[in-house]
Amino acid sequence: MIRVGYPAVLSRDLFTDFPSEVELIPLSEKSDTVHEIDVWIPDPYSTRALRVWPHLRGVRLVLSLMAGTEWIPATVGPHVTICSARGAHNISTAEWTLSAIFTLLKYVPLYLDIQRSGIWKRRFEASAHYATITGDARPLYPPVMLEELTGKTVLIVGHGSIGKEIERMLAPFHVELIRVARTPRAQPLVHPVTELDSLLPKADIVILILPLTDESRGLIGTAQFNRMRHGALLVNAARGPVVQTDALIAALQSGRIRAALDVTDPEPLPEGHPLWSCPNLYITPHIGGSSPQFAARSVRIAAAELRRFMAGEPLHNAVQLAV
Repeated sequence: MIRVGYPAVLSRDLFTDFPSEVELIPLSEKSDTVHEIDVWIPDPYSTRALRVWPHLRGVRLVLSLMAGTEWIPATVGPHVTICSARGAHNISTAEWTLSAIFTLLKYVPLYLDIQRSGIWKRRFEASAHYATITGDARPLYPPVMLEELTGKTVLIVGHGSIGKEIERMLAPFHVELIRVARTPRAQPLVHPVTELDSLLPKADIVILILPLTDESRGLIGTAQFNRMRHGALLVNAARGPVVQTDALIAALQSGRIRAALDVTDPEPLPEGHPLWSCPNLYITPHIGGSSPQFAARSVRIAAAELRRFMAGEPLHNAVQLAV
């Protein structure tokens, strides 16, 4: 019988799709008990999972509940097969991305501040905000109170399953799409990352949704911010270290760009960190995937992968095969 260790904080009801011949073993980060298991489902929070790992023996397969697995290979070593939960985050992260775009384009932070002040006439501050952030100082009338997404040029950096879901959700807004990924493709046209710098000046909105690798770490820095349009919106739904934090702070403080972040570097973002007080910045504390449907969806993906593993079939979401 295959023994599967899973986070004790998860309800056992989530595992109804698992094969009946599997023994499910709840694992608590607060326990020092040593467990002999074949398959490990780590806690979605890596700090908790890392407290469990030293007490596990015999692990042959790791079934992550997260799309990102960057911390796992160095933890378990090369002799363990690792599978991600690719697809589990698609809907929730794509929806967060669109909501973040609208939050900045519709000046939601400004209007929330106006609501708290109770002063209706402050709405005219939106026109000055628009002129400052975009550099468009034309005497527009009626005054600008918000911006539209429809018709903008959107550059998606990372065209995996989440990037494709973002593209699907953007379709009704008739944006012009530019796609960039590690692997270029002809249909639809996906540019290689080596062309990113030449594409940045064309984009009104730049969405980062690529995995954190040695190649993507620090991908967006001073040179890239300098190539972005005045008033461009950077949306980071990937990983914090993809963006060089000092360069981001400088770009925001210059007033040339705006940004929406669900991830930061460092993370958690410490109290008093300069990012908290940057202008034209919307931050959420890494919540983009955490909907009520997330856990059930992730566990279903893990169950399907486990069935393939037990049947000796090719794994769909393998990011490392045991050597």
